[in-house]
Amino acid sequence: MPDTADAAALLLADAAQQGPGDTLRIVLLVSIVGGALLAWFLLRGYRSGSDETDGPSGGAEGNTERDANA
Repeated sequence: MPDTADAAALLLADAAQQGPGDTLRIVLLVSIVGGALLAWFLLRGYRSGSDETDGPSGGAEGNTERDANA
């Protein structure tokens, strides 16, 4: 019976020496998700400026208005 107690103690001691693996995985995952959300938020602002009809590229609506005034 003492062999199982020693084995359990060795397993617990070995498990305590595993290091910060889970913490680093969580930090890495949160960083990746945060970077993706930040990129989406920043790129969303650039996209909204090009969707206007009065923009420099001129959409189909802008061309019809210009043709009606000519």
